[in-house]
Amino acid sequence: MLNFRNTNILFIGLLGLIIWQHITEGVSWWSYPVLIFVYSLILFYGCYYIGSNFFMRVMCSLKTNKKIIAITFDDGPDAVATPQILDILKQYNTPAAFFCIGNRIQGNEAIVKQIHEQGHIIGNHSFSHHFWFDLFSAVKMQDDLLQANQLVRQTINLSPLLFRPPYGVINPNLKKAILRSRAIPIGWSVRSMDTVISDPEKLLKKITRRLNPGAIFLFHDTGAATILVLPLFIEQAKAKGYEIVRLDKMLNLQAYV
Repeated sequence: MLNFRNTNILFIGLLGLIIWQHITEGVSWWSYPVLIFVYSLILFYGCYYIGSNFFMRVMCSLKTNKKIIAITFDDGPDAVATPQILDILKQYNTPAAFFCIGNRIQGNEAIVKQIHEQGHIIGNHSFSHHFWFDLFSAVKMQDDLLQANQLVRQTINLSPLLFRPPYGVINPNLKKAILRSRAIPIGWSVRSMDTVISDPEKLLKKITRRLNPGAIFLFHDTGAATILVLPLFIEQAKAKGYEIVRLDKMLNLQAYV
């Protein structure tokens, strides 16, 4: 399995081989930038493809033959969109997981309480969701995660264990922060792209054709497209025999401490 450790071992070995051949056989110096370029591509893949498990295991789906799926939302709470999504979920008796950004909880505590009281779970999506979050030190990342957890605890008296990395990026620093925080990293197997695709029909087609047992769907409780598509998606999923279960129950995880 391709991961950070065995990739480093492989490329250190290849570097040693190139140096030896350079000394003994005069191999072109171009071998060095080519090796570095290939190594960088693999690191990029490992960081930006959350399902790669390159740095650490991230739960992105469940291996099962049962027709069950989980729905998750990122980037809320949003004062306008989140209550509408909660109304839809209540209407269809459908559970979900909301990965909240800490700095958006402030001023929206009543919505967070509503999420919890309606039987959904709340996960950590960092406090800042900063554009440069991936460049933070491990200590700064850990502080960011803990700050978000503290706000959730102040609101519902529970601290989330489930964590979804901002932008879905994992790197060595974030791995350290996750382990130190004792968080459980959660990814997805179906990215709806609901922040990019504004055409509800196109969005619905994209996500329904990805229905498969154990899938974790990523939506965002921040925009109109999601609100329009969500009822139709739930109806189509159920019509195809799928049961939508809460994320922690599907993955058999503890959601809070």
